[in-house]
Amino acid sequence: MKIKAAVVFEKSGNFSVEELELSDPNDDEVVVRIVDAGICHTDLAARDLHLPIPPTRALPSVFGHEGAGVVEKVGARVTKVKPGDHVVLTWNSCGVCPACKAGNDPYCVNFFSLNFNGARPDGTTTLRKGDQVIHGSFFSQSSFANFALANERNIVKVRKDVPLEILGPLGCGVMTGAGAVMNSLRPKAGASIAVFGVGPVGMSAVLGALVCGCTTIIAVDINSDRLEMAKEFGATHTINAGEMDPVEAIQDITGEGADFTLECVGNPKVLRQAVDALPRCGVCGLLGVVPPGTEVSLDMDLIMNGRTVRGIIEGDAIPDLFIPKLIELYSQGRFPFDRLITFYPFDEINQAVEHMEKGRVIKPVLRL
Repeated sequence: MKIKAAVVFEKSGNFSVEELELSDPNDDEVVVRIVDAGICHTDLAARDLHLPIPPTRALPSVFGHEGAGVVEKVGARVTKVKPGDHVVLTWNSCGVCPACKAGNDPYCVNFFSLNFNGARPDGTTTLRKGDQVIHGSFFSQSSFANFALANERNIVKVRKDVPLEILGPLGCGVMTGAGAVMNSLRPKAGASIAVFGVGPVGMSAVLGALVCGCTTIIAVDINSDRLEMAKEFGATHTINAGEMDPVEAIQDITGEGADFTLECVGNPKVLRQAVDALPRCGVCGLLGVVPPGTEVSLDMDLIMNGRTVRGIIEGDAIPDLFIPKLIELYSQGRFPFDRLITFYPFDEINQAVEHMEKGRVIKPVLRL
């Protein structure tokens, strides 16, 4: 079928809206009419070739991995959804490796091949422009398009009484930030937490901390506008790391340090600060995406004294379970993630990316 999609033809290049041909679904696949798609820093990392995508399948490509829409067509073996269902698209996992069988789907042994391969797992491609292959299947969706082809495993059926146009970001960024707190760290009511970097993931973590009952929520950033917004979202304290030492400031607020910290930036210096800001037995979660091979220097004595550093992928979430929970919290007014969103028409995708990179918006969302 003919679709319109945003294609990147060269490293760090602009997105170009093109007419492409989308393959028919395989037996386990679903065609979704995309209503909205969030833009995430992971999309830009892929554009800039900072992800482990095979070089021969890197570009030209269609990215996008926070899509939401309406099921248009299903493959012969699909039973999870039917045409007309509202769905959120997320990441894919194999379901059969040891991690998946243990309920740790975000750590699927086949995560990279299923989500960053530029093609289906069998190597077949799903997008063409005339005779030219356009690489797709990004997070098994490539949702910077008005129609996307997803696998049955990475679609989540959602209720129809919540606006579909706001739900795309739940597929990755919002789920990652909120899940890191609610699923991974699991702070008890009254705990303290410091969130380093309050972009869309960090701001979602602030909302998750509120849901968990944290009473000291510290937002750390160098963008004063984002810090002000973090206050509106429930942060009890803010620290501008460009004006003061965040470790000393956190210790001044909490005493020995914050019970939990989250690094949402992807910067070795910031990770060191997040670890140094912990008290004994504190836990630091790493969410920030970095190029493979990035190293960090830590004080081994601090770690030995009961501190924990752990990586977190996709908020340790099982999307079929966690996304409906977030939607229910939203419907109760307890998780207002929609306030993070700034909408853009699809053909203004480059402006949306520019505004995000300059920190002028928190979560740009494309209306298809």
